[in-house]
Amino acid sequence: MTSVINPADPAAVPGPEVDTAPAEAPYAFVAPPPGRFTGFVQRQWARSPRWLAPAAILACFAGATGYVLVSDPTDGAADAVPTCFVKLTTGFDCPGCGGTRAFFYLLHGNIPAAARHHLLFVFAVPFLIYMYVAWAGRRTFGTRLPALRLPPLAIGLFLGAWLVFSVARNLPWEPFTWLYV
Repeated sequence: MTSVINPADPAAVPGPEVDTAPAEAPYAFVAPPPGRFTGFVQRQWARSPRWLAPAAILACFAGATGYVLVSDPTDGAADAVPTCFVKLTTGFDCPGCGGTRAFFYLLHGNIPAAARHHLLFVFAVPFLIYMYVAWAGRRTFGTRLPALRLPPLAIGLFLGAWLVFSVARNLPWEPFTWLYV
């Protein structure tokens, strides 16, 4: 006698067997215990006050500002110490060449001269300052400024523009010679 399969009954329709048990990972990653130095750093970080990281970054920024104001990078010779190693050895401007002079001019409020030395640095400074203030305010005081969320496309476009700027400033033809620093 032949059996008749009722298509309306899902249990009666033959099909592949489906395993409903959760899949086990073939292996489990277990992080190694921290070493002595890493453990020390983690314990100090856990004990440190919340304002310490923003204060440390602010101290580094104050030190850089003081150095730039005291050393006046605009009157140094091309081989004066410290210098850009890439420019000293190859003669080409590196992607960061002119950044210190641009920072010097920004501190003195001379935005055109700062842009002349490193246009993309001058463009990025307001964003970097806002991101620091938002992070430091949230970390120290718990205040919430609107987060500056840059999509990956914006970061990619900025890095692409920086690459084009880095190449264009080394071209020996007009109008690119204006970008020499």
